Amino acid sequence: MKIYSIYDPEFKAYGQVLEGYDTKELCAAMMKIELPEAVNYEPGIASLEACAIFQPLTDRAYGGMPIQLGMCWGHNTKLNCLEYHRDSEVNIGTHDFVLLLAKQDQIVDGVVDTALVKAFRVPAGVPVEVFATSLHYAPCHVNAEDGFRVAVVLPKGTNTAKPDFAPASEEDTWMTARNKWLLAHPESAEAKSGAHIGLKGENIDIA
Repeated sequence: MKIYSIYDPEFKAYGQVLEGYDTKELCAAMMKIELPEAVNYEPGIASLEACAIFQPLTDRAYGGMPIQLGMCWGHNTKLNCLEYHRDSEVNIGTHDFVLLLAKQDQIVDGVVDTALVKAFRVPAGVPVEVFATSLHYAPCHVNAEDGFRVAVVLPKGTNTAKPDFAPASEEDTWMTARNKWLLAHPESAEAKSGAHIGLKGENIDIA
């Protein structure tokens, strides 16, 4: 599939590049964390939240709202799932990485056709905002040797334990964590664990 740049006009519907942030210290802190073979995710990591960028992200990117600064890291080339939150997510990578994205308004009867998914390459160290209406999931690495280490900035509490309530709508059944609605491809481990099967078509693999 074609891989666009986040500087291409095609990206404007999905997110924006954030300017005026010094990401060097954060990237150095991420590099100190060992790279796994598969994919790891932690909503908040103390060594990353101790970086000077944390306060500007709080004040400027999220308008003063409480945030968490965690990381998704490892090796991945597949789509597997798409998720969304009720707010934007900010990503910053130590190396170039690829985001596979679709739009929330492309969900039809609880399902997205993966033929609608677009790929965008994000340069190392560049903060990128992924809009709340953009469906996304784990980043893909560009180079297998480097893998990917991508900071994930979200409102505090996102992706922690799912609230306990009786579903009152179809969308309620897609929730797998706090502020996280998930559409899984039938081939994914998430689908096999009971997540809503909400992707049809090819399970995209950029490898």
